[in-house]
Amino acid sequence: MITAESFKQSVLQWAETCNVEVREIHIRKMKTKWASCSSRGRLTFDRALLRQPKNQRTRIIVHELLHLKYPNHGKMFKALLKAYTGSAE
Repeated sequence: MITAESFKQSVLQWAETCNVEVREIHIRKMKTKWASCSSRGRLTFDRALLRQPKNQRTRIIVHELLHLKYPNHGKMFKALLKAYTGSAE
């Protein structure tokens, strides 16, 4: 398990790598998904994600950060996700 503070630091490091601006990072219990992001730069992650393996956390972090640039799951989104994480899904 990773601490919430360490998780937030990972998000900020990946934001720098992906060249996006994050305004807020929240960690709370979510019912149906791992994470969400708003067009204003607010990211919310499910608390259960802290107990997941690093590669899964990374994939979800990068997925949400890329939505700040690409709000859909188009070709560019998938290409960048694969480039950063090695997985297009």
